[in-house]
Amino acid sequence: MSSEPCLGGAPPVLIVTGASTGIGASTACMAARRGYAVCVNFLSRRDAAEEVVAAIRRDGGRAIPVQADIGSEAEVVRLFETTDRELGRITALVNNAATLEDQMRVDSMDGARLQRVFTTNAIGSFLCAREAVRRMSTRHGGGGGSIVNVSSGAARYGSPGEYVDYAATKGAIDTLTVGLAREVAEEGIRVNGVRPGFIYTGLHSKGGEPGRVDRVKTLVPMQRGGQPEEVASAILWLLSNEASYITGAIVDVAGGR
Repeated sequence: MSSEPCLGGAPPVLIVTGASTGIGASTACMAARRGYAVCVNFLSRRDAAEEVVAAIRRDGGRAIPVQADIGSEAEVVRLFETTDRELGRITALVNNAATLEDQMRVDSMDGARLQRVFTTNAIGSFLCAREAVRRMSTRHGGGGGSIVNVSSGAARYGSPGEYVDYAATKGAIDTLTVGLAREVAEEGIRVNGVRPGFIYTGLHSKGGEPGRVDRVKTLVPMQRGGQPEEVASAILWLLSNEASYITGAIVDVAGGR
């Protein structure tokens, strides 16, 4: 099943979670330029989400902003139902929304923090994947589609002394990617992941160190941090028919690290 634009047909419909800034915003804008109708999901940055939507519409694309906390099952259902109603049945999902908290060791973390981080990063991605499969799967009467999960290089290195909890949630995303890919491979759905390295986004500010990428970039063989657009390009390739025989793969976008 194609999730790419077809001449004369309805545009494919994509939901990007956490799309008001950073990798999500870049992915939404790039997808719209390639012919997708895009749902720009956001949690609290309505102003930023509306700027992304306005930019897409100025370029002749179709997009809507939808506020929803993906850690809430009811709000995830509402997100997908709103997209169904306003854009049509989805053919693609990018599970991008994630959070992290102040850098600290595991022996300083409390249960409330762990609950917050795992609820958004891991459970939220599962819930969104569930709703996507219910719409895309041939088993449910769908026409197929593609899911890309945004993991992190932290899943491989663990982020000791900073946020092992965040890293652990991204390890869960890697497992979700492989397991779900095999589960729905015969139902017309491809599931892949990207694992960004040190990328210049606002997420580092949430961890208490806005300049973190510049501090750690010498650990990267390419000796630089990455840009959100570089991750978005990999995501769009995995969504496209150019990756039609790829499922269960995780692409590292990390400058060789």
